[in-house]
Amino acid sequence: MKKKLIIIDRDGTIIEEPPVDYQVDSLEKLEFVPGAITALASIAPLGEKYLFVMASNQDGLGTASFPEETFHPAHDKMLKTLEGEGFTFDRQLIDPSMPEENSPCRKPGTGMFTEFMGNDDYDLENSVVIGDRLTDVKLAENLGCRAILFDRAGTLRESIELDDRHMAAGSWKEIAEILRSSSRRVTIERKTRETEISVTVDLDGKGPHGAETGLHFFDHMLSQIDHHSGCSLRVVCKGDLEVDEHHTMEDVAIVLGQAIKQALGDKKGLARYGFALPMDECEAMVLLDFGGRADFVWDVNFTREYVGDTPTEMFKHFFKSLCHAMECNLHVKAEGENNHHLIEGVFKAFARSLGMAVKRDVFSGTLPSSKGTL
Repeated sequence: MKKKLIIIDRDGTIIEEPPVDYQVDSLEKLEFVPGAITALASIAPLGEKYLFVMASNQDGLGTASFPEETFHPAHDKMLKTLEGEGFTFDRQLIDPSMPEENSPCRKPGTGMFTEFMGNDDYDLENSVVIGDRLTDVKLAENLGCRAILFDRAGTLRESIELDDRHMAAGSWKEIAEILRSSSRRVTIERKTRETEISVTVDLDGKGPHGAETGLHFFDHMLSQIDHHSGCSLRVVCKGDLEVDEHHTMEDVAIVLGQAIKQALGDKKGLARYGFALPMDECEAMVLLDFGGRADFVWDVNFTREYVGDTPTEMFKHFFKSLCHAMECNLHVKAEGENNHHLIEGVFKAFARSLGMAVKRDVFSGTLPSSKGTL
């Protein structure tokens, strides 16, 4: 799997930048930005998917005005402090040039990042640059990365167009939430002789949306998960509908379940459980537990063979396949008169249950289990 990068500026982002000479050249000048240590410790587990890279312009480092021996005591103390909280940088990239030299290695130039550019081992498109200056945003653009502008005063964000690629945060807590959230987006593609499927799931609702399976009522039901869970869901399936609907619905369930399971990651801080709701004259109850074991209960009786273009007998099989792929306990019960309302109530209740169960405290390192494992 390709590694993504989290590229973090140093002065003004991790540690305070002295307002006069802009040089942290003594231990007395070393002061961490509020929340930086806690936030960096909280994202340390992302090291399984990301490479942590520090990138810093240090004007004139190594010259008489800023000798190496005055730089390293404070710098090394910063690194040791973070290491004591479980966070370490995989790479440290420091450019010592002066602005007037126009060095290609000076941010926002990309000269320090040649190791990662054009290298199939790294996923720059889904990497992120974090810094407190507009030049950090420009660096992200030059690398093809996303950007998080650390704008504590709230005065810089008006200078950039905020979207999924360019974000702004006023605190390290916000930065940590963005980073931990973006790690819960998964795309899985699967091709067999019966179906060709692409599913993208973002458990924090910041991904693409929509369903195209060739079954219009099934698409309508999948959209209920997208709309009511707080997660985002994109499903595209080309199946052998000329045979029947079975392979399409079964395989979508399998791939969707695998994507959700993968997006849950290590499950630390996970809420784990969830939900029930009424749908007009119908009552639908869904109980969900991401405990790592699959148990499925279905108590829903239909009085029609089809709703729209979708066979009602396949809904049980869909949720059973989804349950086993997610490795969860999933109990579904519903009763009512209108078959459309009946199954829509089930999908909405499942969506609400899913949304409740996948909520996460990004600063919690504990598993929601007395066993200590899920």
